[in-house]
This record gives sequence, structure tokens and C-alpha cells, in this order.
Amino acid sequence: MTAYSRLTPEARGLGMTSQRARDRLIERLKADGIADRRVLDVVRQLPRHLFVEEALATRAYEDTALPIGQGQTISQPWVVARMTEALLEHGVPARVLEIGTGSGYQAAVLAALVENVYTVERIEELLRNARRRFRKLGIDNVRSRHDDGRLGWPDEAPFDAIVLTAAGAELEQALLAQLAPHGVLVAPVGPAGRQQLVRIRPGADGARIREVLCPVSFVPLLGGTL
Repeated sequence: MTAYSRLTPEARGLGMTSQRARDRLIERLKADGIADRRVLDVVRQLPRHLFVEEALATRAYEDTALPIGQGQTISQPWVVARMTEALLEHGVPARVLEIGTGSGYQAAVLAALVENVYTVERIEELLRNARRRFRKLGIDNVRSRHDDGRLGWPDEAPFDAIVLTAAGAELEQALLAQLAPHGVLVAPVGPAGRQQLVRIRPGADGARIREVLCPVSFVPLLGGTL
């Protein structure tokens, strides 16, 4: 797991990207209900400004989604924190599959908290950029793949947890099939304007429990590759 303890001056940031700006973000997240100290500590340390375009770096520690090109966004920090918190609530998973690498920010947050992250991205340019950021930050426990995320990563299944960063109309059965019996899946589900963050987790009788956590707004989960 990565601790981000040896950050370069660029990663430490200045002014609107400084540690003070990150601390203000953490206070906002806490005020809005994020309580897991492990998640808050990672968000506090991780230089989100390195995951956005340089022109938007001064807005990196606002609690808002930002464009990253190709019609995609880096998710709002509160949403990243809430999804991560939901994955960890009933135990720390060892192997996590992420669908939709995007900027790489969600994978980087997870990499500091779990043993291994497997991430799939359909847009090759975004994946190349994310890989560059992982190398720059010394994150070595993320494996990535350019593929249709709806298919998951069957060769590496089963996974202790799966997280989706794009919303489908329903949960993909191919992904549910790659979830270990004890596993947890967190995903936005539903059409634009009516999406809900859903968690699937095991129940006491072996059946899976479906929970609705909160309303969200994500880009759509699309098939194919670019």
C-alpha cells in the first residue's frame, strides 16, 4: 500500500494546491458526513492537482467534479471518499477491481488503503495519462488494462471488492459474477438525473444485500474501446 510520504515539491503544491487547501477540503468532507479516518487521511495526502489539467490545478481542492478530457470527469472528492468508505465499512478488501480508471485518482486513493488495485479503462489516452501519474507518485500496486470495462477482468477474478466510476442502467451481471462471495460492490446505477449510489454486500444467510446509499451524478458506463 502507498503512503505518499516522499512527495516532490510539485506534489506538495503551493497556494491553492498547498497542504492548507487540502486541509480545508478535509474539513468540508467531515462536515458533509465522511467519517472514516483512513479515507480522510489519504485524501489529505494525495495531490489531487496532479490528476487534473494544469489550467484547473487551482480548483483541485474544491469539492467538485472537473473535466479531464474525452468527455470524462474526475469525480467530486466527497463522492470518491464516500465510495471508498462504503467499500471499507465491513472490512478492508485485499484485491479491488475498478471499472473506469479516468484520471487515476480513485485508483490512487484505493492503492493507499488496499493490497492490490486492478483498473480497467476503455479510453486509451486517459489510461496512458493515469499510468504516468501512478509512476510519478511511486504507486506500484495498481495494475491497469485497456478494455471494455463492462467485461471486468475475468482472468484475475474473483475480487474482494469492485467499484464503478460510471453509471449503467443496471448492474452488469458480468461484473457481479467476478465478485467473491464475501465481496462488496459499489456503483452508481440509473439514468442521468436519477442515479443512485448502490452497494452490494453479503448478508448473514449468504444472499446478497442491495443498499441505496445516496443520489449521485456520473458519466454513463459505455462499451467498447477508444
